[in-house]
Formats: sequence, structure tokens, C-alpha cells
Amino acid sequence: MFISQWFRLLRLVILLSCLQLLGACASGTRQVKTDPGFSALAAEEMQKPQNLVNTRPQQVKIDPGFTPLAAKEIQKLQNLVNTRPIGERIAFWGEQFIGAPYDIDPLGEYVRSEKVVCDYRVDCMYLVFRAVELAQANTPEGAIDRSLDLRFRTRGRIEGGRVVNYDERFAYAETMISSGRWGRDITAQLGESTEIQGQQQGEKTPMLSRDELLKPEVYGKLKTGDLVFFVEDPTKRSAGEIIGHLGIVKLERGSLYLIHASGLKSSVERSGGGEVKKVDLIEYVAHMKFIGAKFTRFE
Repeated sequence: MFISQWFRLLRLVILLSCLQLLGACASGTRQVKTDPGFSALAAEEMQKPQNLVNTRPQQVKIDPGFTPLAAKEIQKLQNLVNTRPIGERIAFWGEQFIGAPYDIDPLGEYVRSEKVVCDYRVDCMYLVFRAVELAQANTPEGAIDRSLDLRFRTRGRIEGGRVVNYDERFAYAETMISSGRWGRDITAQLGESTEIQGQQQGEKTPMLSRDELLKPEVYGKLKTGDLVFFVEDPTKRSAGEIIGHLGIVKLERGSLYLIHASGLKSSVERSGGGEVKKVDLIEYVAHMKFIGAKFTRFE
């Protein structure tokens, strides 16, 4: 009798252990990417995203390794970091997109779908848009409102849940710089600038050459949260654009990093692809295809 009861008790313990294991395996959460200066959210506070602005068409294939933050998660993170300097907040939000699939749509999925928030797939411009907008706001709704001021030459308008005037957006990154809304242009303060052909005939614009950028006395002046705009070779411009890529600077433990959406847009000749990465900035500059860069800073 005693042995029989003991075996029944043992089976019950094993069954309960299995149920707990299954429950743990089913409760995957979004990992928040932080640096040592920030505190991560507790795992039990994280939930799968249900933010309507992040709702995506069923036909879009999403990388299973990346899950966008829900509005509730964004709010908790904003509460954690909103007392930090603006540059740290910009880099922090940029880091939350590391691993996000690259937006291969030549127009941009957020533009084509007429949405403000499309965090499940991003290109270099959208990454900078969202990082700055989230850094400048105290709520997810506030970030959307900031986007209507920052992304447009005029002001964005939402009607029926859709952005109706993306034709008035900053389509070229160089117009972001000249608008003054995306930080103060600090290019000339960092080093000896070189003037190159601008977007308009006869126009000149300053930049720092690759060789200048590789000087310690130049890159040593960069700060966390600075925006970097990489300059195309004028002979290789496809549509008269000056800036071919952009990203966010992060200074961490004495080293400079670049947070950027690295990838290719789809075209008739090729299939696009890529993801958001954090790479050594100096190594990137040393091997990049661009001839130089411009920088802005929020203060």
C-alpha cells in the first residue's frame, strides 16, 4: 500500500514539472536591448505587440527573430529613459531595432501603406525617423505627433487612420539637414570640410572626406546620438541625391559604433534584403563606398 501511494505521488510531481516546463517554453518575450546605463524591463512585463499602428498585412512575411515593441512596452521604456540626455535617448531607441529586417520596398513600406508606424521592417531613413521621434516624446502617441512635424516639409496629416500627404515628406536626406529639424549641422566644427556639388546645379555643400573622418582628432569629437549622413560620389548619383545612407552614432566604452539599417532595396535586377546592425563606425568608414559624411546633433 505504501509503495503504491509513493508511485502515485511521484507521477504527480513529474506531471506538474512537465506542465511548468511547457508553460515556460510558451511564454517568449521581446528582449529589450540596453547598454549598462539603462535598466531592462522585467520579463513578465513584456507582452506581444497589439498596437494597431503596427498592424501589418497578412501577406507580409516577418522575420521570426524580431518582434516590434507594443505601445505598452514603448511607454514603459520612455518612462525609464526620458530623463537621459537627448543623444542617449536617440541611440537607445535606435538599438531597439537591431535585428529588424530591412525594408526592401523602394518607396518604403510606411509610405506605401500610408502609416506612421511600421516597425516590423525598416530602412535607414525610417530608423532615424523613429529613433528621434521616440526620443523626443514621452508617450507612443506623442512620438506619432512628433513624426507629423519631423518627416514633412509642411506637416503630416492623418485622415481615417492613414497619412494622406506623404508626397510632402522629406524624400531626400539632404533636405532633412537643411530644414534644421534634424539637429544642428556640426560638420564644419568636426574637421576640415570639403565642398562638393550640391543637389542643384552650381550649388555646393560641405562634407568631411573619408580621410578626414579617419583622423582621431575628428572622430573623437563625435557624441552618442549624433546623426551621420553618408555622401554619395557625385559621379555615381542615380537621382541627383547627395546622401546615400544615414545612421546613428553611439559612443560605448571608448569605442564609436554606427547603428544603421544595412541592406538593399529590391529592383528589377536584384532581390533586396538586410537588417538593422550595430557596427564599428571607424571600420565602416574605412571600407565604405561613400566619399564622406555630414553630421547633425540634437542639443
